[in-house]
Amino acid sequence: MSVLNTILTVVFIILSIIITVVILMQEGKSAGLGAIAGAADTYWGKNKGRSMEGMLVKLTKIFVALFLIIALVLNLGIW
Repeated sequence: MSVLNTILTVVFIILSIIITVVILMQEGKSAGLGAIAGAADTYWGKNKGRSMEGMLVKLTKIFVALFLIIALVLNLGIW
């Protein structure tokens, strides 16, 4: 079962690198002073789920969930 532990550890490390890259690719959440005046309600603000930013947020959630699951499995030491 040592082989499975090694494979999960390698996947865990690769996943942590991917999460880091995906988070660094995202833009900051601060809208600046434009949000006070309502200028943040643009086409891109309303359709963020379909944009590249929305896709990065979804990928972050998926990768973090996988990261946590693998971390729990590795920590339990079943294999």
